Amino acid sequence: MWSFFKTIFAHSGTTVPLSHIAADSEIIVLGQLIDEKIKKLFNGSLAIRQVDAGSDNACEQELAALGNAYYDVERFGIHFVASPRHADMLMVTGPVSRNSAEALKRAYEATPDPKIVVAVGDGAINGGIYRGSYAVMDGVDQVIPVHFCIPGDPPSPRQILRGLLEILGTLSSQ
Repeated sequence: MWSFFKTIFAHSGTTVPLSHIAADSEIIVLGQLIDEKIKKLFNGSLAIRQVDAGSDNACEQELAALGNAYYDVERFGIHFVASPRHADMLMVTGPVSRNSAEALKRAYEATPDPKIVVAVGDGAINGGIYRGSYAVMDGVDQVIPVHFCIPGDPPSPRQILRGLLEILGTLSSQ
């Protein structure tokens, strides 16, 4: 163990440049544009309720990544809420399994008007690789109305941010 510490202290002058760790400029620009639209449309914050309708958890991991230190969407006025009653937007992931269809309908009904529903990922849009299976009802639009889609299998956090910017742009032009 002492030899390990000697190796560490012998190389103490070596530094790793932080330029690759610094915030990505595209994310900052996307975030600032999103923040401007959210301030105008939602008075400062957009509350999103993520609903898993039977996915393989890939899209959920990408949505969860939006909250990590790299993306940190809270600084742009986006936050995820635990109840659909507090949500401005529902983000639904995965093909709707027959067992989760009723829960999805209830979450939709509990969301206050005006409801914004976004299908995230190919599974939520059209069933993805599970399309036509006896266990799923394919896309979310088979159960509740869908207003917007963010394609991908799964979409990256950056694609989700771009999709949100397009959605907010569409909402502000209406």
